[in-house]
Amino acid sequence: MSRRLAYVVVSVVFANYLGNAFSYVLAAGATPVRIATSLACLVTIGFLQLRVFSRPGSNLHSGKAYLALGAMACLVYVPYPFFPNAWHGMPGFLAGSALLVLPGRVRWLVFFAVALSNSLIRSQFVSDPAQLAYYAVSAMVAGMVVYGLSRLPSLVKQLETARSDLADLAVSQERLRFARDLHDLLGFSLSAITLKVELAIRMLGTQTERATRELVEILGIAREALTDVRAVASSYRELSLSDEIESARSVLIAAGVRTTIEANHPELSPRSRTVLATVLREGVTNLLRHSDATRCTITISGTGRLASIDIVNDGTPAETLGERGSGLTNLATRATAIGGSLLAQTTSDGGYRLHAEVPVEPEPESQEKQARTPRFAGPLIATRFAQVLLTAVVIGYAAMAMTLVTYYPVGVLGIEVAAVGIAGTVALVLGVVTRPHLRLSPPLRLGVLAGLAACVYVPPLVFGNPYLAGVPGFLAGACALLLPRRAGWMAFLAVVGLQGVIYSLLGEDTVAIGYALIATTNHGLVLYALTRLRSMVNQLHEAREELATAAVTQERLRFARDLHDLLGYSLSAITLKSELTHRLASIDPGRARQELTEVLEISRQALADVRSVALSYRELSFDEETQSAQALLSAADIEVTVKIDACDQLPTEVKVTLATVLREGVTNLLRHSKAEHCEIVLSSSRHLVTMDITNDGIPTIERRSRDGSGIGNLTTRVRALGGDLHAGLTPEHTYRLRAEIPLPFN
Repeated sequence: MSRRLAYVVVSVVFANYLGNAFSYVLAAGATPVRIATSLACLVTIGFLQLRVFSRPGSNLHSGKAYLALGAMACLVYVPYPFFPNAWHGMPGFLAGSALLVLPGRVRWLVFFAVALSNSLIRSQFVSDPAQLAYYAVSAMVAGMVVYGLSRLPSLVKQLETARSDLADLAVSQERLRFARDLHDLLGFSLSAITLKVELAIRMLGTQTERATRELVEILGIAREALTDVRAVASSYRELSLSDEIESARSVLIAAGVRTTIEANHPELSPRSRTVLATVLREGVTNLLRHSDATRCTITISGTGRLASIDIVNDGTPAETLGERGSGLTNLATRATAIGGSLLAQTTSDGGYRLHAEVPVEPEPESQEKQARTPRFAGPLIATRFAQVLLTAVVIGYAAMAMTLVTYYPVGVLGIEVAAVGIAGTVALVLGVVTRPHLRLSPPLRLGVLAGLAACVYVPPLVFGNPYLAGVPGFLAGACALLLPRRAGWMAFLAVVGLQGVIYSLLGEDTVAIGYALIATTNHGLVLYALTRLRSMVNQLHEAREELATAAVTQERLRFARDLHDLLGYSLSAITLKSELTHRLASIDPGRARQELTEVLEISRQALADVRSVALSYRELSFDEETQSAQALLSAADIEVTVKIDACDQLPTEVKVTLATVLREGVTNLLRHSKAEHCEIVLSSSRHLVTMDITNDGIPTIERRSRDGSGIGNLTTRVRALGGDLHAGLTPEHTYRLRAEIPLPFN
């Protein structure tokens, strides 16, 4: 409905401009040749404006667009000497089209040059300064109307597309959170089950009592893992630090690691306690998976506002923060999210240390989340643009009316009364009518319309000159905006018709009456369209949160289904077989050993399932990121050019890294750049793939953000594949982010 309304308004307004010009051709003494020539030129102007410049999705920076702009210039200036009185409204089409097609400051220079040229050409036929000023102002106002009515439908369409893209981004963030929770919560449990099952198998028949205790712990871990599955699926999980300490002690001792644990910390908030418990769980998991340690010391302490955990072992170094996809990267994200930090390093004696600090009472989550969430520039730019455009058009129409007042003779105090009427009209329109957030009662709405009617009709009725009316179309547009729909449009038509009646009663000719009807209709439609479209942009801006939330809810449901399908059976089977083994341990060790062997196989398969689900949720799709980048940049009113070589044959890790670089590059551009154009180029050869993200804004801020992303993290990712990353200004005074990654030999 919104786009259809925009298309109707655009077509009617442009047709009125062209029809008004044709009426002047007829009034000047039309011949068949003049009628055919002028009609052909006017129809071509309308066709170019509607089918090239105003069509959503048109590439306005292509050769076709520049060729159309040249044709428009010819159609505006070549017929001007032959139809001087009819053609003075046509430069507005050229001025508006120049704003749509030309880049940067050039478009505004051309815009004002076209407006000035209209006044200069008319100076050959009229000499009054007020009239010449009118022609210059009218060309600028018409240009802004053409630009606005052509641009806003495209913005509405882009914002509609951006809503789904924003939802997709929210889903991507939710996927990353799911993967992190899956890794942190279930990876440890399944690793512990595998370890304890292997230990129980060795002890059955020789140390039955010890094997029985291990089976009891396996049962406890399996049941907890089932609870974890439900917790992740429902998106809530709060770990118990004391439970994790006991679990870590048990698992490390079972693995033959001499363990010392000291815990002396203040009362922690649930969020801080959960982060420390997660660090402990992940640290122990990494030790068991990637280390040959024989000793481990775990110290949890706190002083004042900070609490810390140290996990030190004498084994070989575990994963480091720079490694892609590691659990430690997830831990760093969790710690920094609440204002803490994480450090993983080798010690001077060849051991390994994992250290984390978190605040005892972190900032409220809502404030922290709001501070971390990047602001999306697209809807804000569109809303501000619509407001500035609407204000400029209203003031421009008022200026045109005022120039006419100074040109036509009036009685005593005529100019002063007209100026008050015009000023009152502008004040009511900008201060009340175009403010969608104002909730006016029916009596107040009628009062505003009565005030507008007084400002519009009192000056011309008092002084007998219709041109003293400020902008009667604003009254028509206000009726459509403030009154119920059917009554509003009936009042709109009544105001338009009344303006024609007034011109007739005051003795104006047919051309002037036609001008009154067309001008009033255009003023009213422009006011109505720009106000409504701005309101729709605001509504789209507000709706993005709801859409993103709905998309995240769907993703949670899908993730819960995946968890149930992949892990529910495995964990249930582990629990049942562990209970059976516990009963058979003392009476049938052989059968118990067989059951434990099956438990071991199931737990290993479940661990593989966890990794596969986490990987599928964590891998970024380069194609999806490319589409998302185009939508986001377009919605932010940044012209984007994408040139992508076929990348289907690239290794998965290369595509994931390039997708990460693309996402971070676009995020930096939106956050820290004032760019108007961005170019994304991916080129690949047999041995090298290169991606360039270039924009014409100020240099992107190169800093490591709190969530661990940024240029530094991207450099680490790219160098892990043997490549390199460069970011900085180019000789062309643009900013470029370049990633180069070598490809393996076939």
